[in-house]
Amino acid sequence: MKLLAKNEERCIQCNACESACSKAYFKADDRTKSRIVINDDKNETRDWTINVCNQCGECIPVCSEEAIYRNKQGVVMIDAQKCVGCYVCVGFCPSLSMRTHEDMLVPYKCVACGLCARECPTEAIYLTTT
Repeated sequence: MKLLAKNEERCIQCNACESACSKAYFKADDRTKSRIVINDDKNETRDWTINVCNQCGECIPVCSEEAIYRNKQGVVMIDAQKCVGCYVCVGFCPSLSMRTHEDMLVPYKCVACGLCARECPTEAIYLTTT
């Protein structure tokens, strides 16, 4: 299974990952529509963290419409045709990786496509396999 991994020590908060993601999936350079998020955490070690879906799959059984599933590659996906927009998965996500946006009727999440990793100038985000 492919996953996005992160090395937050390398992140320079350039937001190239968020920009690339929103352009690819929403055809707009709008960080609020990115499936990956650089959070301003203001913690002791650095001022930000990288939030991506870890593909844990814990959202799958909470979906009453069976709109969330694991594809053949092991990536957790959302079937927008089946999703009713109840957002239970958003509230349940242990890594807070489910995204919503006022322009969207259903939640969305990282699908480990790797586009953000290709755009990251410091390799703070990279693809790995398990």
